[in-house]
Amino acid sequence: MTGWTADRIPDQRGRVAVVTGANSGLGLVTATELARHGAHVVLAVRNTAAGEEAARRIGGDVEVRELDLASLDSVRAFAAKLAADHPAIDLLVNNAGVVLLGPRRTSTDGFELQLGTNMLGHFALTGLLLGKLAEAREARVVSLSSITHKNAHLDFDDLMFERDYRAVPAYGRSKLATTIFGVELDRRLRAAGSPIVSALAHPGLTRTNLTPRAWEHRGRLGQLIARFGLLATQSVEQGALPQLRAATEPGVRGGQFFGPSRLRETWGPVTEARLSREAADPAVGKRLWAAAEELTGINYL
Repeated sequence: MTGWTADRIPDQRGRVAVVTGANSGLGLVTATELARHGAHVVLAVRNTAAGEEAARRIGGDVEVRELDLASLDSVRAFAAKLAADHPAIDLLVNNAGVVLLGPRRTSTDGFELQLGTNMLGHFALTGLLLGKLAEAREARVVSLSSITHKNAHLDFDDLMFERDYRAVPAYGRSKLATTIFGVELDRRLRAAGSPIVSALAHPGLTRTNLTPRAWEHRGRLGQLIARFGLLATQSVEQGALPQLRAATEPGVRGGQFFGPSRLRETWGPVTEARLSREAADPAVGKRLWAAAEELTGINYL
């Protein structure tokens, strides 16, 4: 495949980049490339032992910090310590996520776990770090979407999917919410006259450890399903390119969305992706933002 590659990432020396979920999969590749191009990379991970192992593999200028996006207390503690140690943050890559295909589970704060981790945790983290992002010269926030957002729909009367829970639609809702957040963040940053850029990306169908984990509840059958599913996916190195482009390419505009270019955005070279109608709707963005503020207790923009 041709097109945009990680070799086109500009020199990142002097920049501080925070990557959530950086110990494996897309986050590990993203952190590795940012460090390879000179950035100081903060590996924001739930499992610090895995984070330390990832740091050894990455080399370069990296540090490991504990962050559990399923706990608002953890998000607040992480943000406070990071802000105390770094006068400015140049890049926040909201990469971490969970895929659960088993029974409904909840976060520490009682949120449906996929929504709580994939969107609400990142909403809180971004708000708490916004002041430090504002101190950087050309700061960016990158939110990781998914092609599943295109077929999802938010039910504001049952945002936590307490009625008739189904795991696959719940994951799609969480990624739709994440996408809406990235788009609404761009609207609000521009309205406030902020130079911070909010961009988005999705990896198409990519081989990561999330796929086998998602099927763990099905035992041996789940292992077989996961293995066959991986055959239809692209490499994690290719899947990370959309978010790396969103994070580093000069001239990226707020609200730009990157993803694979082939077979309905499932694989291939990086191009501009398309938002679903619901993801692009300002009224939905405003309503979700208000709900996220109320749920997390964090108000910004």
